[in-house]
Amino acid sequence: MINQQIEDVGSNDVQKGVFWFRHDLRLHDQPAIAELCKAVSQVTFTYILDDKCFNEAAFGFSPMGKHRHTFLLQTLSDLKQQLNQRGHELLILKGNTAECIVQLLNAGGYTHLGVSQHCGFDETAQLNTVKRFFNTLRVIETPTFGLFDAEVLPFDIEDMPDVFSPFRRKVEKHCTPLPVQERIAQLPDGFMPNIDKQYILDIESSLPKPSPSSFIGGESAALKHLETYLFDWKAAATYKETRNTLDTWKDSTKLSAWLANGSLSAREVIRQVQRFEQTIEKNDSTYWIYFELLWREFFHWLQCKYGAKWFRFSGIQGRKPTTCHDPETFSRWCKGETGYPIVDACMRQLAETGYMSNRGRQLVASCFVHELRQDWRYGAAWFEHQLIDYDVGSNWGNWLYLAGVGSDPRGHRQFNLQKQTEIYDPDGRFRKAWL
Repeated sequence: MINQQIEDVGSNDVQKGVFWFRHDLRLHDQPAIAELCKAVSQVTFTYILDDKCFNEAAFGFSPMGKHRHTFLLQTLSDLKQQLNQRGHELLILKGNTAECIVQLLNAGGYTHLGVSQHCGFDETAQLNTVKRFFNTLRVIETPTFGLFDAEVLPFDIEDMPDVFSPFRRKVEKHCTPLPVQERIAQLPDGFMPNIDKQYILDIESSLPKPSPSSFIGGESAALKHLETYLFDWKAAATYKETRNTLDTWKDSTKLSAWLANGSLSAREVIRQVQRFEQTIEKNDSTYWIYFELLWREFFHWLQCKYGAKWFRFSGIQGRKPTTCHDPETFSRWCKGETGYPIVDACMRQLAETGYMSNRGRQLVASCFVHELRQDWRYGAAWFEHQLIDYDVGSNWGNWLYLAGVGSDPRGHRQFNLQKQTEIYDPDGRFRKAWL
């Protein structure tokens, strides 16, 4: 269908570019925008919300649930406002991604496409399709997801370690986080193509009513929270000791949602943590924020290495687990009705808020795989549907890990739920709050 609709792209002498936002919904630390703006005299900024995010998928529900959808719309609204302040519009398209891209590129007569590289399987496939069918289009693709680019890693992606510890040792020895790209002082003139209205999403009329959630989408909220966490609360100084708390806002960074859709740059986080270390305190806790971002980095590049295997039952190890899918058991787990109080409390917290602590995620995943003997992919897909901070690398990578078919060198990792409850909810306050 795509090749039937392609017209001559960029046939005039005007250098026109379109920047395609994906998981980088911000204006800070955007080298791809900077490079695109050097090459063109007119630019369009766009985001595509794919209908398949809301259609029932193979596991029986849509990939995107209400919590992440709300957070995304808030983020897009904030990005639109920031671009408006710079004299630009954000063109938000809705539909099939391939059809939207065809409509946009044909309507605009573009010579350049700017995009941030992402190692997700779908994201890579979409961009490869555009490159293949619009072969006269000059694509500017720059990695902005994590702390490092592939070129600075001390190994080829195909040869990277499958286990985190050797990955971390090599990276810490040979790499330093790349510098933050400063905001672009002057953007080129804006250009708005004539697009069929059926593809255009009116973000303001789509925004849901404000919710009591502590997570507010957008770059503005992200940078404000980062500043508050580090320099008002000074919470980074105790992060390592408090990060496993199940239900306290200040005890972990809570940056994951903004990092996941790219309204906050991981490199900006590190820059501000380093400022905290220089002006307030440097200790094991401040290092541990970097350590956790290395886990995120590890899963990002590992999914690049393994492609479609990231989603297979046998995982990256090619070894099928001895679990299966039982719809009734799965439903009880989703609703927080397993009979394991700590698990049920966590799952009800997730359903109501779209968030769960890292410790909680490990406990409910361990229960799902070991006590309930369920197909890990359904758990990963439910998290994708529910989590406000869903990220394809970290989510599926952690589930692979817990299911014993990923990067855990010890195989199946099972948590003692009673012992974990005694450690992390000794007075029962968390269970009482959610049960």
